[in-house]
Amino acid sequence: MRTFAYPARFERGEAPGVLVVTFRDVPEAITQGDGKKDAVWQAADCLEEAIAGRIADGREIPKASRPARGEQWIPVPAPMAAKAALYLAMRQAGMTNVQLARKLGCDEREVRRMLDPRHPTKLPRIKEALDALGKRLVVGVEEAA
Repeated sequence: MRTFAYPARFERGEAPGVLVVTFRDVPEAITQGDGKKDAVWQAADCLEEAIAGRIADGREIPKASRPARGEQWIPVPAPMAAKAALYLAMRQAGMTNVQLARKLGCDEREVRRMLDPRHPTKLPRIKEALDALGKRLVVGVEEAA
């Protein structure tokens, strides 16, 4: 099962109370926050933007490494994680937007919107598309840090 959470390193910034956050698996994702709570929020937002950029550019989305000592898991927000799962499933199947649209009985523009990081696609529709690709969307809940 593929999950969309990545290990992040939190290091003290130059200003008092600032934490700089980096992701070794997603090197373009670098951010900072004022204190731990803000840094975690900023990290999730930054990670979401980095994954969105990879989808928009047609680039690979890396699998997450195991966290090293001192790193913390940061999950990709659920709507973007679902879009990333669809994007990867389509790449793995070698399926185009037009082919998936045919399978779903919809217009290709709808598939394009499902993959658009800025379009608020409803989760049941992404689930339906993943089902058509032989994948199952699994949602989990865990205690907040």
